[in-house]
Amino acid sequence: MRVTVKLFATFRDGRFKVEEWDLPEESRLMDVLQPLNIKPKEVAICLVNGRNVNEQHVLKDGDTIALFPPVGGG
Repeated sequence: MRVTVKLFATFRDGRFKVEEWDLPEESRLMDVLQPLNIKPKEVAICLVNGRNVNEQHVLKDGDTIALFPPVGGG
């Protein structure tokens, strides 16, 4: 199956902004986080097709995944 992975803010550092990934059927969000070396606790917001999900969410063909780290500033 093919999914779109979008990274935001500091998650883009040394990575990418948007990529298309081919994953095996029944892959979970954790299967996207692991090769990116992103731990679930480092993700402030994770959206699949605009809906908030956790790392155990089962992905489907055509899903769009958006990963946001905690935002700081001042």
